[in-house]
Amino acid sequence: LRGDKEEEEEERVLVSEHSWRPCPTARRRVRGETPAQKGGFWGRGGFLGGQHPVSPLAGCLEWVKRQLFRVGEDWYFLFILGVLMATISFAMDIIIARLHSAHTWLYREIGDIGVLKYLSWTLFPMALAAFSTGFSQSITPHSGGSGIPELKTILMGVVLEDYLAIQNFGAKVVGLTCTLTCGSTVFLGKVGPYVHLSAMAAAYLGKMRTKVTGEYENKFKQHEMLVAAQAVGVATVFGAPISGEDPLIPPWTPLNLALIPFPVFPGVLFSIEVMSPHFAVRDYWRGFFAATCGAFMFRLLAVFNSEQGKAGRAGCAPSSPLPSLRDVFGVLTPKPTPSFLSPLPETIAAVFKSDLKIDFPFDLLETFFFLVLGIICGTVACAYLFCQRWMMVAVKKNRLTAKLLATDKPVYTVLVVLLLASITFPPGLGQLMASRLTMKEHLISLFDNRTWGVLAANASGVAEPGELWQEWDHPSATIYGTLTFFLLMKFWMLILATTLPLPAGYFMPIFIYGAAIGRLTGEVVALLFPRGLHSEGPLRPIIPAGYALAGAAAFSGSVTHSVSTALLVCEATGHLGHILPTVLAVLVANAISQKNQPSFYDAGIIVKKLPYLPPIRSRHIASYRVVVEEFMERRVVALAKGDGFQEVLAALDASADAEYPVVESTGSPTLVGTVSRSQLVTFLQSHEHPQAPQGEKLAAMGTLGDDCAIEPIMLQVSPWTSLHQAYHLFQLLKLQRVFVTRSGELVGAVSRAEVR
Repeated sequence: LRGDKEEEEEERVLVSEHSWRPCPTARRRVRGETPAQKGGFWGRGGFLGGQHPVSPLAGCLEWVKRQLFRVGEDWYFLFILGVLMATISFAMDIIIARLHSAHTWLYREIGDIGVLKYLSWTLFPMALAAFSTGFSQSITPHSGGSGIPELKTILMGVVLEDYLAIQNFGAKVVGLTCTLTCGSTVFLGKVGPYVHLSAMAAAYLGKMRTKVTGEYENKFKQHEMLVAAQAVGVATVFGAPISGEDPLIPPWTPLNLALIPFPVFPGVLFSIEVMSPHFAVRDYWRGFFAATCGAFMFRLLAVFNSEQGKAGRAGCAPSSPLPSLRDVFGVLTPKPTPSFLSPLPETIAAVFKSDLKIDFPFDLLETFFFLVLGIICGTVACAYLFCQRWMMVAVKKNRLTAKLLATDKPVYTVLVVLLLASITFPPGLGQLMASRLTMKEHLISLFDNRTWGVLAANASGVAEPGELWQEWDHPSATIYGTLTFFLLMKFWMLILATTLPLPAGYFMPIFIYGAAIGRLTGEVVALLFPRGLHSEGPLRPIIPAGYALAGAAAFSGSVTHSVSTALLVCEATGHLGHILPTVLAVLVANAISQKNQPSFYDAGIIVKKLPYLPPIRSRHIASYRVVVEEFMERRVVALAKGDGFQEVLAALDASADAEYPVVESTGSPTLVGTVSRSQLVTFLQSHEHPQAPQGEKLAAMGTLGDDCAIEPIMLQVSPWTSLHQAYHLFQLLKLQRVFVTRSGELVGAVSRAEVR
């Protein structure tokens, strides 16, 4: 009896094990296995899988490909994407640094001749910006601007023709290089266009993947590659120097492979926040893997370039005519000083290294001032977003600027750059804006951990000549005056620069602008409380650099509607002492800006009228009671299964939809499926009109249900579906149109136009 029971239990266990793995054929297809893989790459009798004769070479190649892709082909293409984009970014930085050094040498060698200095300061960026606009626009009209608004639209399932074509890649690279070489005169960045470049490379690699693997092009696989591309683009830019204007490794930095900064983690998070309203966690590893591959490649190239530079400097004679990078428009690049970029002999270094060696980075009572800073950044961000969107519309509506942008875009670029360069000319108004500093030097100076008000008061005995903070200390104005003037002028100058039809990014300019807001706030607080908020006890001075960190994160985060900027600024500086007040300022600024204005990239979508679903701002309980029946399209052109030539022709004339719903019959509007417009056109071409003269007939008269392939309905909603539910369905499933049914009968349709 015991033996019979054991056999029954064993048999029961075997049945239960088989029940967990049903449909073995379908499971093999999901894993990518084919019948040919059962018998090896050669099989029996010279046949691959025992079915089709193949040559030994083809069989061997098939076996090698199968072994390489055993772990999945995504790893290889993501590795290629990361390495490729890091190499291109590094090459661009090298070229930009060389061109900027040439401009520096030319400006210095001219001497004190005012007219020649002005021409050197203005003509160089004008020529580069004009070439950037003309070259990129002559190849493709999609090369101008940031590129993130269009990419967000593509990730939502909308097809933008030729926007990711590889032919645009070269135009975007050349145009972006020229734009960044203009430097702080135009004050533009690199993030947006480089994300666009990464997306183009990913789309091309996706097509190569389909050719290598022999599969059909899959839109879901393309979406996965684009998600990885946006992470690679953002992380690669954040790991490089700001605008690439300065040497990649300072000459005093010890050579160490891990010393080159590369904040991968916040870059990936920022790309997710900015680009994707809904993100699939399964795509998380793709972005991190590709960005990490790019980081390692970037570090290898940077170390190799540093070694080559040391060898070149060792071989140069003392009287070498090469320009020295230690003199930038008359400003000496400082030696290692206690600032946020002080390189230390550590294993890992940050982009803007902090050196705040104090026990208490901030007092608890200072939280109130960081809260005020968040309110200021949120309010200024709302004004900036409103004015920027108004400027974009005004430029298109104005007769003169609209004509220039339509016919002579390089002329418009030259006029705008001439205005910006004239204002930033150092002997003029530029001396009140620290215009002789590059964009990277702006951040270095704003993140200086010393108090400028104290340094300016004791400038004769404390300061060393050539320090960057002295560019903000003008004899006719105080530190507070130059910072205020910088903020007032750069507010409209940044807005005007966004109208230029050339490849350019806009994140780093607003990042620097936010750092200036925080620096001014910190200097004012330090002026009001010179000994700290506690007059008694140990000295705890106010650190304006901490406010600059919070201001940079809060303003850039509120403009882009992202919170990861708090993590980005802390990892970029290597200072975590101010993480809590920085997060507080970012949250407060985001709460203000998200309530009142769309983000910077959503504003670009609105101005360009791209088919994108804006977020539903209203969170009032009444908005959840709005149902589909209230805004759906009731007049839907539908066809019946029994319709013939006349009915199909009338439906095509009445509507230009891409697909048409098919019902059971005219008297019974039960939805059975859809038919595409191309199939209906083919149906008309293969049948003769009933009233046509007698002659050669194309085909016998048939019906729609007999001659057309009717696709089944995969998704339909009821009239009582709420607006928020329909909105999330369109976002998650990337729908373009969905039909509304009541008890199976067609009553209407909802498209993106109605949801918007």
